[in-house]
Amino acid sequence: MHIGLLDWIIIIGVAGLFLGSAVYLKKYTRSVADFLAADRCAGRYLVSVGQGMSLFGVTAMVANFEKFFQAGFGAMWWEFMLAPVGLIVAMSGWVVYRFRATRALTLAQFFEMRYTRRFRIMSGMLGFVSGLLNYGVFPGIVANVLIQLADLPAQTVILGLGVDTRALVMLPLMLVPLLITLYGGMITCIVTNFLQGMFMIAVYVAITLYLLKRFDWAVMMESVSAAPAGASLLDPFDQKAIADFNIWFFLIFTFKAFYNCLGWQNAQGFNAAATSPHEARMASVLSEWRRGFLYIVPLVIPICAYTVLHHAGLTDLGALVQSRLGEIGDPQIRSQMTVPVTLAVILPTGLLGLFIASIIGGSTAADASQLHSWGSIFIQDVVLPLRKKPFTPAEQLRCLRLAAAGVALFAYLWSLFFPMRDHIFMYFLITGTIYLGGSGAVIIGGLYWRRATVQGAWTAMITGAVVALLGVGLQTVWPSVPFLLSLAPRMPLNGAWLAMVAYVASIAGFIVVSLVTSHGKRFDLDRMLGRTGEAGAPETAEKVAEKSSTTARPRDIYTREDRWTIGLKVGWTTVFTAAFVIGTVLGVAGWLRIEWWRGWWGFTVLVSMLAAVATVVWFVIGGRRDLQKLFTHLRTASRDEEDNGTVDAKK
Repeated sequence: MHIGLLDWIIIIGVAGLFLGSAVYLKKYTRSVADFLAADRCAGRYLVSVGQGMSLFGVTAMVANFEKFFQAGFGAMWWEFMLAPVGLIVAMSGWVVYRFRATRALTLAQFFEMRYTRRFRIMSGMLGFVSGLLNYGVFPGIVANVLIQLADLPAQTVILGLGVDTRALVMLPLMLVPLLITLYGGMITCIVTNFLQGMFMIAVYVAITLYLLKRFDWAVMMESVSAAPAGASLLDPFDQKAIADFNIWFFLIFTFKAFYNCLGWQNAQGFNAAATSPHEARMASVLSEWRRGFLYIVPLVIPICAYTVLHHAGLTDLGALVQSRLGEIGDPQIRSQMTVPVTLAVILPTGLLGLFIASIIGGSTAADASQLHSWGSIFIQDVVLPLRKKPFTPAEQLRCLRLAAAGVALFAYLWSLFFPMRDHIFMYFLITGTIYLGGSGAVIIGGLYWRRATVQGAWTAMITGAVVALLGVGLQTVWPSVPFLLSLAPRMPLNGAWLAMVAYVASIAGFIVVSLVTSHGKRFDLDRMLGRTGEAGAPETAEKVAEKSSTTARPRDIYTREDRWTIGLKVGWTTVFTAAFVIGTVLGVAGWLRIEWWRGWWGFTVLVSMLAAVATVVWFVIGGRRDLQKLFTHLRTASRDEEDNGTVDAKK
């Protein structure tokens, strides 16, 4: 592996393009609503791709590499369970539509509208802490990937002193997204995320096509077919020896897709940025379409890495990769870096530069969104409700920028010093559950249940947080406590199971306490959702037309493009869901041979790659249209200085 001049030109050019875009976009941010939600003028393609980059950045990619390297194609089979749930959630506008109808700039602002200001402050602080811990490992993971791709030493000598190379690599990794956030908030985030997202998808498609050409499909199938019994990488019904990424992991994720819809706030600005509730719903449908094939990319790449490390005809390449991996002392980091190191060895000049540029771009997009989200949540949902004197717009924007800088500093230090004890996905689950454990019940109950009470909301949030914090604490100290080690070499419950325990306990507490404390009173949901015809709610006509906002029945608001988009997603999901149901029945009965699985995965990869190429073109066209509308609005629209996230108790 060698980074050539062409690679460096690509890397520097792409990084400069994105940073230059952020500098140019600074002039459009003129209000708090601009900074927080792009003045609610983003189209579906900008929201879909931009939000996707927040949720599927480099760290998520590495987590998927780790998952698919261990569980192979079998893990992809259980991912198909998520498709119908995601489709139903997206088409119905589940949570997304009603939240956008409230016109809240953050989720905790909705909590004040629905519950109380004290609950907003508590939930804002809880979400902020959960988000900081969850995001804190991002820079370190990305730095490790770049160090392995560039073959940098673990220590760099500066003025005779050895300095951790991660500390040096993370400095520009944190500085660029911080500048993007400081320059223009959500406006710069949403535009640069879209540009980086389309670039990243195109690069991954190109890498996948190259790998499929370089490594014959028959060779890959031969390698994965040789996996030991109980740990098959082809047959999802022969994976009893795979402890973490088994069917239960994906069942929990399927429930999580419904329960935690809109709950995680690392993309909170995108949740409020759509031009209307309907546009937010269509962005969700597009996101489900994009996810339908996007997982094929992080699936094919680790399968190729597995082939390099296990096929008898590739021993020279495998030995080179093993040699590089042997230089990594920490076993957990070694596991995370297996696929990136393999890519560093096998990618040619030019394509390697594109991959590194996509890593930097993807990291920049995800980090900018995270810095914006967690910094905004701290100011909007903790500081703002506590202040007796309102902010001026200039003061509020200054505080929002300072908070983003503080989040960047925390993530830098946390990545340097926190030891990872589990798979990345498990860490994400358990730290996210500090907030998500109870927030799912509170959000769903607050938007759909008139008898939900403040006491029930407090019970749910506290219960979820306590379960998650106990889990984080036990995972951290388990290897250091002899008594715990005598019980098991690692904590018996992984992040997925701890999350599920928190979900169930929070739901039960929320329902029981709300029923006991409601005393027959019912909250006026119509007034909160703007369905009573008050002035000052631009979407009122649309809301009234869609009284039943949890279904896709009203056809009069759907354009021809909407119907084509929904039809494509429904058709895609129907085909693969039917295949999943039939295959599961036959697999449980033991009627499917390994040859069938080889053919099925070959068909899936081929169809998904064709869809990926077509979607890149489709989304570029749609995104260009959305960008034109966004800039037109930002140039001409007047700003409302009172639209700053404050809840007027008189309304």
